[in-house]
Amino acid sequence: GFKLSLFGYEPMEDYQHIVKEARGRRVVPSSPQQSLLLQKAVNDVPHNGGKRLEPDSQDYATIENWIRQGMNPGTLEPSLVRIEVSPKSGILNKQATQQLKVLAFFNDGASRDVTRLALYDPVDKPMASISDHGLVTVNDIPGDAAVTIRYQGQVGVYRARIPMAESLKEMPATYNLVDVHVFDKLRALGLPPSELCDDSTFLRRVTLDIAGRLPTLRESSQFLSDQSPVKRNQAIDRLLDTEDYAEYFANKWSGLLRNRREDPSYERGCVLLWQWIRDSFAENKPYDHFVRELITASGDLTHTPPVAWYRSFKEPNLQMEDAAQVFLGTRLQCAQCHHHLFEKWSQNDYLSLAAFFSQVTHKTAGTGRNAAGNIAEDIVVHKRGDAKMINKKTKEVIKPAALGTAIAPLSPDDDPRRSLADWMTSDTNPFFARALVNRYWKHFLGRGIIEPEDDLRDTNPPTNPELLDALVHEFVLHEYDLKHLVRTIVQSRVYQLSSAPNELNVNDQQNFSKHYPKRMVAEVLLDSVDSVANSTTNFKGQANNTRAVALPDNSFNQGNFFLSVFGRPDSASACECERTMEPSLSQSLHLLNADEILNKLSSNNGRASLFSKDTRSVEELIREMYLLAVCREPNTPELQHAKAYLAEKTEGKNPGEELTKANRQAWEDLLWAMINTKEFLFNH
Repeated sequence: GFKLSLFGYEPMEDYQHIVKEARGRRVVPSSPQQSLLLQKAVNDVPHNGGKRLEPDSQDYATIENWIRQGMNPGTLEPSLVRIEVSPKSGILNKQATQQLKVLAFFNDGASRDVTRLALYDPVDKPMASISDHGLVTVNDIPGDAAVTIRYQGQVGVYRARIPMAESLKEMPATYNLVDVHVFDKLRALGLPPSELCDDSTFLRRVTLDIAGRLPTLRESSQFLSDQSPVKRNQAIDRLLDTEDYAEYFANKWSGLLRNRREDPSYERGCVLLWQWIRDSFAENKPYDHFVRELITASGDLTHTPPVAWYRSFKEPNLQMEDAAQVFLGTRLQCAQCHHHLFEKWSQNDYLSLAAFFSQVTHKTAGTGRNAAGNIAEDIVVHKRGDAKMINKKTKEVIKPAALGTAIAPLSPDDDPRRSLADWMTSDTNPFFARALVNRYWKHFLGRGIIEPEDDLRDTNPPTNPELLDALVHEFVLHEYDLKHLVRTIVQSRVYQLSSAPNELNVNDQQNFSKHYPKRMVAEVLLDSVDSVANSTTNFKGQANNTRAVALPDNSFNQGNFFLSVFGRPDSASACECERTMEPSLSQSLHLLNADEILNKLSSNNGRASLFSKDTRSVEELIREMYLLAVCREPNTPELQHAKAYLAEKTEGKNPGEELTKANRQAWEDLLWAMINTKEFLFNH
């Protein structure tokens, strides 16, 4: 029955378990060596935990002396204020070592060397390892290797920069602040970036990333023939002004906000919430306004669609957890029961943030249908009263407070969520803009500056803090303009680097010296297959020709096997990790031989059928197929292979129906092969 708190973050609870619980049978002050606490720790008395201490160790002696001296609970001892790690950073060559020193500072002015007692954890284990006593050993992967240090609830970070070679003297020309900070770091690491991608790759990449679709034939032809030096920026502006951009990012945010049809009666609310998100992006609503409208939403669905967000979870703590993770990049779930594992947030911090939602209530709108013929849904309102939460352990009343920031006193008539929104969207908030910028950086570059993208904390430092700070400053300076943020990222030379590595950056996974390819998400892939095959996918309850990225909620996942097998999230959580991006055998088999794919390719109105009847030359049609699928013309070997295959499949066929059928089947095969290539399946 012996239990200790996680990482010792509840010392008084631990004291009760060790000294008082079970009538004190775990400690023997008159003969400390006979204490079960020590006998089991050294495995003199068998137990499931095995040996935890050596009898001749300093840790054993510390506990033995504490028991002998009367087991002081330590409540009158000086409290820990902070820890200091030295050195804080350094440049280490491959396979080099660095001994860290950790000092603890107390409120009585005293300090103590706690290097041996601190806990160490490398953030990126392939880059560095560390001993129990603080000796860092770096590996041969260039970049910044961070190590987190914890001692009694305080945390510190050590950063080791591992250069590839000597600093580079020549680097590509910079276009904006993104290039300045990324290239500065690459220069310091001696890590040369890849070359800029060609026009075909850029157009396909940026169209998939902004509009969630492949470029059209007309877009590809016009862009590739355009000789203007500013055509890439013009293409970005054009894409941001399309409805496709609004729909694609509405798809992304609909999943984050758990727009989930758990009940058939939720259909109308799901659609209205999705439309509100889409319209917000279409009008380029400032991000702080978008979040404020959502957090403070009250009323009914018809007049205030964001209230649908409050349907997925009606408990204050769950509302707070999602708001913190999505908008602040802070995961507080574990602080509900104990001190946050890797952060400073306590259970009271958790409850004080949840208290902002404690007066949100749902009023029943009745049963049946309302005057407009819609199924009646609950109305979300602020209930008059004192905002508070109760700590179940201590019975303490916890008032609203914002992660270490005091909030002005609230009257019973005040809606606490407005104060929360004021704090969240403040220019001085250390989390709000930072979380959004990091999330968008990952969307476009494939990896967050902080990874995972929604886990911002002191013990998970950014790989390029100067870059993140500069982007946050730019975002706030431009009043939370999302389109401006997108432009800043995708106009950069860093975003436009090739994904083909050079000799030195082939192993780089954190410094953005090359573009990191990413698989197309399920909805975009389905739309892309339809685009190449000239087919459509019909979704129940949706208009014909509705794109998969324009589906309003999760209800279509089970109704479409393609979306399900390729990992479209079910919106059961606010984490983007719910979307499955790992390849699987089921995905490969589905693209290779599923009836759904074969039917799209063999349709009478499909691309293969149209090509088989087209009077243009075979070369023209092959070029068009490549432009449709991968936004480039085929090279000479590809063109010759395709021509040879068509000739082989139609050779000796009698003119008329037999030849037409063979020609059509040959085109079906070529299109089938095209959509199964990695070049098609990945955004690179």
